[in-house]
Amino acid sequence: MQKDTYKHQGLRRQLVDEIMEMGIKNEQVLNAILTIPRHFFMDSAFSQHAYQNKAFSIGEGQTISQPYTVAYQTQLLNLEENKEKDTIKILEIGTGSGYQTAILAEICKNKSAQITSIEFHQNLYLKAKQTLENISKYSDNFDFQSIGLVCGDGSKGYFKNALYDKILVTAATPNSIQSFKEWFEQLNIGGQIIVPVGNRKNQIMCRYTKKDEKTIQQETFEGFRFVPLLGERGF
Repeated sequence: MQKDTYKHQGLRRQLVDEIMEMGIKNEQVLNAILTIPRHFFMDSAFSQHAYQNKAFSIGEGQTISQPYTVAYQTQLLNLEENKEKDTIKILEIGTGSGYQTAILAEICKNKSAQITSIEFHQNLYLKAKQTLENISKYSDNFDFQSIGLVCGDGSKGYFKNALYDKILVTAATPNSIQSFKEWFEQLNIGGQIIVPVGNRKNQIMCRYTKKDEKTIQQETFEGFRFVPLLGERGF
C-alpha cells in the first residue's frame, strides 16, 4: 500500500489551485480533490504523474480521467441540491480506477448516500474494488461504506438499485435516443444525468434533467474527449 506523504498533500494543494484557476468553484468538489490521494489509484511506478492535470492510462484502453474533468463533471452533479432527501442515490457508469467513485463518496460522507458504480472490464472492477478496500483500511478518514461496485454493462444502467437521483457517465456516449432510454427510465423525477455526448473523438458535456415522465431538459457545456462507452448501447 502506498503512503500519502506531505509531498503528495502539497502536490494536491497545487492541483486544487490549478483547477480553481480553470473555473472549478464548488468547495465540496475542491475539498474532495484535496483529500483523496489520486496516486493510490495509479501504479506506484507512475505515481509521479498523479498530480499532473492530465489523464493517464490504466489498461484495457481506459484512463484515469484528468482531475479537471473529474471536478467539472462532479460540479455539474449539484450534489448539494438534494439536502431535503433522506437518501441520495447515485449511479456512476464507468468505474475505471475508482478515483471518481472515491470523490463522490468523499462528498457524500456526511449524507445518507447509496453510490453504485458499474465497470465493464472485470479486471478493472477487481482492481478498483481492492484499491478502495485498501484505502479504507489505511485510514479512518476514508469511509467508503456508501459504495457498491458492480461488474457489468453500464450502457444499460443498473436496474437493480434504481431509481437514481444522479447518473454520472464517464465515457463518450453516442448521440442517439436508444443510448439514453434505459438511463432515463432509471432516473427519478427531478433527477439528472451528466454525460459526454458525441462521437469517438469529440464530445460535448451535457446535463439532462428529468422534469416528468415525458419531459427531459438538456443543457450543454464544454467540449471534452473521453474513451468510448462500451456495451450494448455504446460504440
